[in-house]
Amino acid sequence: MDYVIEMLHITKKFPGIIANDDITIQLKKGEIHALLGENGAGKSTLMSVLFGLYQPEKGTIKVKGQEVKIKGPLDANALGIGMVHQHFKLVHNFTVLQNIVLGMETVKKGLLKMDDARNKVMELSRRYNLFIDPDALISDITVGMQQRVEILKMLYRDNEIMIFDEPTAVLTPQEIDELMAIMKNLTAEGKSILFITHKLNEIKAVADRCSVLRRGKYIGTIDVASASKDEMSEMMVGRKVNLTVEKTDAKPGDVVLEADHISMDARQEGHTKKLVSDVSFKVHRGEIVCIAGIDGNGQTELVQAITGLRSLSAGSIRLNGEDVTKKSIRYKNTHGLAHIPEDRHKHGLVLDYNLGYNAVLQQYFQPEFQSHGFLKNDKIYEYADKLISNFDIRSGEGASTITRSMSGGNQQKVIVAREISRAHDLLLAVQPTRGLDVGAIEYIHKELIKQRDSGSAILLISLELDEVMNLSDRILVIFEGRIVAELNPKQVTVQELGLYMAGSRKEGGTDEDK
Repeated sequence: MDYVIEMLHITKKFPGIIANDDITIQLKKGEIHALLGENGAGKSTLMSVLFGLYQPEKGTIKVKGQEVKIKGPLDANALGIGMVHQHFKLVHNFTVLQNIVLGMETVKKGLLKMDDARNKVMELSRRYNLFIDPDALISDITVGMQQRVEILKMLYRDNEIMIFDEPTAVLTPQEIDELMAIMKNLTAEGKSILFITHKLNEIKAVADRCSVLRRGKYIGTIDVASASKDEMSEMMVGRKVNLTVEKTDAKPGDVVLEADHISMDARQEGHTKKLVSDVSFKVHRGEIVCIAGIDGNGQTELVQAITGLRSLSAGSIRLNGEDVTKKSIRYKNTHGLAHIPEDRHKHGLVLDYNLGYNAVLQQYFQPEFQSHGFLKNDKIYEYADKLISNFDIRSGEGASTITRSMSGGNQQKVIVAREISRAHDLLLAVQPTRGLDVGAIEYIHKELIKQRDSGSAILLISLELDEVMNLSDRILVIFEGRIVAELNPKQVTVQELGLYMAGSRKEGGTDEDK
């Protein structure tokens, strides 16, 4: 059997943890080979070894039967291996085109020649249905678009072997379908794909074979067509996982959050587009209200308005009956708002702080954790240890682990643990299970229901339609910055919800309007 990539007996260690323990994976030409495992199982580490970002302590790598030494990403690129990282590696103040050609520029007489590059990029984007605006700045485009840029970077470099690390963690359902079609196109053209994920339905949709890792060890490789989701999740977690959410009917209480005719204008020059346009809604204690929409329809701005990261151009926000429109972020944090942010690296964590300090980011100034301006480290670490055990956060060195070194899913758990564990009336959960495996999703869904049942008001922003349908008590659909429908998850199908989200169905005044 000819394999294009063979990783044989790979072992990679970090302080306090063996990330990859004697792992063997083989990739056939033209196949989509899924790599499945919990957060922190060692999937990204293994792929980083293949891409030359880490050097293994033991093991060999073969490309097309030849043993190779991959000392860095340039070596990997030279061997035809490309990688889309879970957290994209893009320069935010460069354009899309500049990012794609970065490191591969054509220079004549010291001047940058971009015309040929532009033509090649536009040709690739047409051929693979990856439509992009080459002149847009990365900082102005959605995460889904950023991902297209990453894929075009690989195609531009003629990479034959493509590693996708959690590629769908940040995409909308529609974008996920598009990506799946793109991946199939790529393999039809003879590319071979290694696909890291922990979403079982995606593996069923596109993968040919699937290798499972658990806690750094290789569990086995299965043929996807003949394996069930339950079998795969059990291989991955080591126990049976309940994939449905169990909850009783909501018992809404007092209004906790009230958004009253809020609008936000785009700040770019020449634009007077409203990012959020005259939005009003309420969230009560004891209910989960979900704002559903395709990415880029104003959800991010709405969250920034509620949390105070951006100011409103009109309208007001009340928390527990108090007008907090003009209050500081800290004021909102200490007066009942907890926030699981969309971008865990930008707004959720200080990556170079350890886990302990990240656990008290909004509380370090409280008497419990400081005295006369000096931090009480023993109290901080005690508190962090409690969160680590309550939320099964996996880290090499406990509370003193530097957060940057943890897997994406475990970083997410730190944020969820921190926000749920401090006193709050409103939990604003934006993509709370993004990048998490089935075991962790099951846990966080249970936690959100527990929060709801203990009297918190929960505003959930999710792009995962299953999550929206399973968790919500009410669904508000946002389209182009407006709330276009209020739906009851028990009375609406996923297909109908998708139509509202795409803007192809509007609601004619409902009886439910409270």
